Amino acid sequence: MTDLERRIAGLACWRGPVTVAPLLGGLTNLSYVVADAGEKFVVRCGDDIPVHHVFRDRERAASIAAHAAGLSPEVMHTEPGILVMRHVEGRTFSEADLRANIHRLAPLLRKCHLSVGQHLAGPPNFFWVFHVIRDYGRLIAGSQSPFAVDVPRYLEANRVLEEAQVPMPVVFGHHDLLPGNVLDDGERLWLIDWEYGGFGTALFDLANLSANGSFEEAEDEALLYAYFGGKGPGDLHRAFRAMKAASALREALWAMVSDIHLRIPGADYKAHAHDYLTRFEELMAR
Repeated sequence: MTDLERRIAGLACWRGPVTVAPLLGGLTNLSYVVADAGEKFVVRCGDDIPVHHVFRDRERAASIAAHAAGLSPEVMHTEPGILVMRHVEGRTFSEADLRANIHRLAPLLRKCHLSVGQHLAGPPNFFWVFHVIRDYGRLIAGSQSPFAVDVPRYLEANRVLEEAQVPMPVVFGHHDLLPGNVLDDGERLWLIDWEYGGFGTALFDLANLSANGSFEEAEDEALLYAYFGGKGPGDLHRAFRAMKAASALREALWAMVSDIHLRIPGADYKAHAHDYLTRFEELMAR
């Protein structure tokens, strides 16, 4: 048993002896499944990551608010570097699942955008993808990263994509809609992992979902219609396409920054960066 596993086993929230097993697949945090007195819990372990604008007090507040809104598992215990949530039996989505479940995901996002912010306590995050890209660009340009040479081109694309945006209401969004952050228990969907939860615009969550699910044009149309009901603002489709390219670029730059600053077993950040750069280039070509 590692030192971290011993720390987890000794948390004051448990009712008896526990078993601790790694939960694989995370790109940023170490997670474990803990069995305690016939119940299961997920323990997320991680400190603040300032280079990614991740602060655990904000994640904790967003997770609690998301549970109150009926979207996320209950938070059972927190302490510095530790977040304990009730385990939900189910499966995480694949990219194909995102594409096949637009009719379920659109109302889930509407509920997130309308409800989570109403339950939030304490200071909030604000997420604006174009600022994140600029900040990541500065970090990468000042490093020895093999990606640094292309930063000026990425920042120029970012400027163009930001100029294509249209005014939108401010809502509370998830902002990290990778397939693995959507959980299906067989009856309903859950949103998990609120590291980037904060106020922003609905258009990023929609574009983020589309970029991460490799949606084609018909799927994008179905998503926008399901969410807006045909009542979106003028120039919505152009702004959405630009936001989708920005989402892919942000994910690529996230991986580049992670390659410099993070060490998570099994995470291949360079491969992740190349994957999303390919998506970004394809979206820009359209």
